[in-house]
Amino acid sequence: MSIAEWDPPDAQADPEVDAELELEQKPVIIPRKLHRLAEVRQQQGVSHRNVARRLGLDLKTVRQQEHETSDLPLSLLYQWQQVLDVPIADLLLDNDGPISPLVLQRARMVKLMKTAAAIHDKAESNSVRRLVQMLMDQLIEIMPELKEVGPWHSVGQRRTLDDFGRVVEQPVAEEVFRRATR
Repeated sequence: MSIAEWDPPDAQADPEVDAELELEQKPVIIPRKLHRLAEVRQQQGVSHRNVARRLGLDLKTVRQQEHETSDLPLSLLYQWQQVLDVPIADLLLDNDGPISPLVLQRARMVKLMKTAAAIHDKAESNSVRRLVQMLMDQLIEIMPELKEVGPWHSVGQRRTLDDFGRVVEQPVAEEVFRRATR
């Protein structure tokens, strides 16, 4: 009899003990989130079909790649980035925010420029106007696309489509139009 065939007399096979020992020996691996493809695709309003068409893949493959624990090569992530038209960091980071830090920074710069332009338009003294113009020039130096940004709206809030509907419901006297043409 060989050692491999020998079974000690006091050891009896217990399936529960064997299962416990097997579980203890295997490390428990919790899959971690690797990307945000599904989340970003939904935020961007892009359909699975559109992604599949633009990547040249079938829907099943797109859904598999989109699963947050799927390990994708960087080249494939860059293809997704082009389809979704977002910074690559938005696909890789486990970020709960709806927009990337770069987009948020740009939005803040636009707000700052709008405020500076509004102050420039409302300034009554030349010294304030010159100071604000210097600030606007510095902002444009940092971010050239701010050159096209105008001031905030000066009166009230922007109207929604519902507001336009209410305006149409209220009749306007013809006299108003006659006075405006004189």
